[in-house]
Amino acid sequence: MTKKALILMIFVVSCSANHSLVRTTKPDPRKDEAPIVQREKKPIYRPATKRNPVAITQKDSPTVGKYSNATEVLEATTRVKVTTAMVLAYIENYKSVAKENMVRTGIPASITLGQAILESGAGTGPLSVQANNHFGIKCHKEWTGQSIKYTDDEENECFRKYDQPNESFKDHSYFLTSRPRYAELFEFQKDDYKSWAYGLKAAGYATDSKYPDKLIVLIEKYQLGRFDAEVLGKDYEPVVVNKPIAYNDDVQKYTVIKGDSLYSISKKFNISIEELKKKNNLTDNTISLGQSIIVK
Repeated sequence: MTKKALILMIFVVSCSANHSLVRTTKPDPRKDEAPIVQREKKPIYRPATKRNPVAITQKDSPTVGKYSNATEVLEATTRVKVTTAMVLAYIENYKSVAKENMVRTGIPASITLGQAILESGAGTGPLSVQANNHFGIKCHKEWTGQSIKYTDDEENECFRKYDQPNESFKDHSYFLTSRPRYAELFEFQKDDYKSWAYGLKAAGYATDSKYPDKLIVLIEKYQLGRFDAEVLGKDYEPVVVNKPIAYNDDVQKYTVIKGDSLYSISKKFNISIEELKKKNNLTDNTISLGQSIIVK
């Protein structure tokens, strides 16, 4: 090899060493994949069990559980249809405040819950939804809080409005303890819900003649007396619910007043005590103020 050729070869190798390298990256394998779509979560619910008898559902979920198909109509300040599951859920929500009020005021928790269920339609009635008023308490002249207009006995009557449902429960207790006309109620035993139910009607709490019977049916159907027993530290015996008495047009009734007894009523209407007990499904001689007794 000549000297000239050797110099040329060294020049070519040198140029190759100084040439910049070009690096390429591998294509992103995720580039052509379909985008990830977040699926909407389906409503979740927990069905009723023996430990948790109330079905827990999301807002738009169907009612499920043991009692989902049972319905009943509640009517006081409004007429609504509710399921048994809805009533049980309502009881779970407000049983604590009812028991607390019983400790503080002596009003049976069974009466508080029974009235709340009846008056509010288990929390579904317009007054409870729009005004958190669960007892249908009207404004009255001393009320200085918020109010709402609602047609009940008369058109556009004034009803109390609360920020929270618990305020309605507290005001209900104050309403009964602060008015002299309800004073006789507090002479009854704290777990004597029947006397309280008839006493409320006799004192003018409601205009519905069947108000005490509706209240007692609810208390016994949902065994609300167990909450009275819990507060009083007593053992609770579940109530056996009897079939309602069938009335006909010839039935004559008498409303029990203070001082009445089965004996005095039997003499007044010339009927034996045993016959009175049979006609009224009574198991003993106990009667309550304001109670409606069949005498014919």
